[in-house]
Amino acid sequence: MKCNYCNNESFYTRHYAGENVCKYHFVQTLVDKVKNTIVKNKLLNWDDKIMFAVSGGKDSLTALHIVSQIERDFPDVKMFAVTIDEGITGYTEKRIEHTRYICEKIGIEYNVFNYKEYYGYKLEDIVKLAKEKGSKLEPCSYCGVLRRKLLNIAAKKLGATKVVTGHNLDDEAQTFIMNLLRGDIERIYRGFGPIELKEGFVPRVKPLRYVYEEEIMIYAYTNNFPLFETECRFVSLSMRDSIRKYLNDLERAHPGAKYMLVTTAEKIARSMELSFKAEKIKYCISCGEPTSQDLCRACRLLEDLKII
Repeated sequence: MKCNYCNNESFYTRHYAGENVCKYHFVQTLVDKVKNTIVKNKLLNWDDKIMFAVSGGKDSLTALHIVSQIERDFPDVKMFAVTIDEGITGYTEKRIEHTRYICEKIGIEYNVFNYKEYYGYKLEDIVKLAKEKGSKLEPCSYCGVLRRKLLNIAAKKLGATKVVTGHNLDDEAQTFIMNLLRGDIERIYRGFGPIELKEGFVPRVKPLRYVYEEEIMIYAYTNNFPLFETECRFVSLSMRDSIRKYLNDLERAHPGAKYMLVTTAEKIARSMELSFKAEKIKYCISCGEPTSQDLCRACRLLEDLKII
């Protein structure tokens, strides 16, 4: 079977698009998709100071690798990477080691911020406390909220104007379904609506939003990223893991289903723009971070555990 763009043998078949691509055009079309996403959605400016939020997994490393190549054409753009060390024994150490290696290889400044230093506890300690107090929240609920807060703190401390994350099409489709099931309309708007500039909050952008996780995995493999096998031991407890399995089955039966879910989420978000734009941002009475409530969600979670 031949590549749709040249006479070389096909390397990969995009079932959702009905096309076959050789290895060269697989990479080229993926990079073009990311570039088009940045331009079409006005994700980045020519003079941004970009912070890459890098977990050390295939998605964030791919975002770092592709976007840093694209942005090197703009001499006034500054770039650096940050990893949040949640403190999960046998997991976070390897991520940091591999991320440091990649950053050194491509010439990107690297920084690490950790839960222990900022919150006084590792994630393992927080999960243990939550369990002792009978919390019904999943470990990922604590981790996600606390990590997002610390990312914003790191971005402000280091002077970033944009934070690039590695969220892919699969992640976004899962998030949309989760928010629907929880009836969280505001999060659908915040996650899929236009970029908003708010005092105290550094905008996050997702250049890989329309790229399937499978293609990111192949890109990472073709670039010999030193990816590790270890998975966070808390992930199997999350609702997201169940939704991931369901959506993978749906995609196999109906190629393009994940893409349609994400574009539907964006349409819903656009329809809510006037309602949410009228809301004024508040600042947490405990930590001063931007929030929609008097107390930000991170501080509420920690207060419930009597940590703050």
